[in-house]
Amino acid sequence: MPTAAAIVRQLKAKANPVNVAGMARFGMSPDKRLGLSMPDLRRIAKQTGRDHRLAQQLWKTGIPEARILAGMLADPEALTEAELEAWVASLDSWDVCDQLCMNLLEKSPLARQKIAAWAARDEAFVKRAAFALIACLAWHDKQAPDQEFLGYLPIIERGAADGRNFVKKAVSWALRSLGKRSPRLNRAAIQSARRLQKSDARSARWVAAGALRELQGEAVRQRLKR
Repeated sequence: MPTAAAIVRQLKAKANPVNVAGMARFGMSPDKRLGLSMPDLRRIAKQTGRDHRLAQQLWKTGIPEARILAGMLADPEALTEAELEAWVASLDSWDVCDQLCMNLLEKSPLARQKIAAWAARDEAFVKRAAFALIACLAWHDKQAPDQEFLGYLPIIERGAADGRNFVKKAVSWALRSLGKRSPRLNRAAIQSARRLQKSDARSARWVAAGALRELQGEAVRQRLKR
């Protein structure tokens, strides 16, 4: 099996400084970033296979691409509560946050229990992780009942008052994803958005506008009919 040092050398060999500059313009932290594309990282993950110990070592490097790869390689069943808390607390870029939720946390039996607590935290990327995780679960967990997602709506409505860009965009993502899951959830999400329309918080009204535009649109209507 490859070592963390060997993987890091492989990542650095594919480094692209031009990409780093472009990523920074999209709000991705440039600190230690190498500029690799997601297809590059997926290829390395496929070649390497699941390896929780290796994932732990890659996360410790602090390199964004290595951390994204760590989320792909880590075993969701082996992930401990202390470990997932530490990983989420150390997030400093929205792309690493979202990829961690997509590739690992949505598969962890522990992570969904953290949503309410993380949504109440002040750290921007811990808070983002809560809403990104709701969005990922809404999109990928086909077996979860509607009732579970109805329980997330009060959390989403409270989170919509946070005007920080990385937070409000994740809140919007969560509400829109939830509302595209089923006709029942679509109606509930639209009702939430209408409540947010009346909020004093500008960010909440922004979340509402985007959600209503998408969830009442013809594309979503047709999708829910199917």
